[in-house]
Amino acid sequence: MRPEKTTIVEDLRGKFQSSPFLIVADYTGMTVPHFAELRKRLRASGASLSVVKNSFVKLAAKELGMPDLGKSLAGQNAVITGEADICGAAKVLKTFAKEFTKPVLKGGVLDNAALDAAQITALADLPPKEILQAQLLGLLNMPATQLVRTLNEPAASLARVLQAKADAAAAA
Repeated sequence: MRPEKTTIVEDLRGKFQSSPFLIVADYTGMTVPHFAELRKRLRASGASLSVVKNSFVKLAAKELGMPDLGKSLAGQNAVITGEADICGAAKVLKTFAKEFTKPVLKGGVLDNAALDAAQITALADLPPKEILQAQLLGLLNMPATQLVRTLNEPAASLARVLQAKADAAAAA
């Protein structure tokens, strides 16, 4: 392999290692302004888009022991990687595809597990990571809150009965 090709594969390998995810999308028919807009939106979500030869992607993925992306790597493909979570990038790709009908999601990898296009779309529908963490925290706090309410209820009931008796005595 020529030295410049080796450099490209090494660069891809570095991107794949530093990214918890990889998304493959078909960009056939996209115009340059659309491509620039997609890159801008992905950058805002902490992801980046690269267009490289499919053989380079296969080689870099194979060297890292990633799942086979064989069927996903046919045609004109862009590779999306990022340092944040996959949901932000998936949301950007989904909304962009709704607006312009391109790019078409083909598949990807998340934490060394293969994903198909439907799974990536499902990830796009998830709420942001911070909201999921808040929901989990709420679920964890719920039993403690219910325990405190249960323990306080007898005293509160007694207070209501005494207040009702005092109100009845004052009215008479």
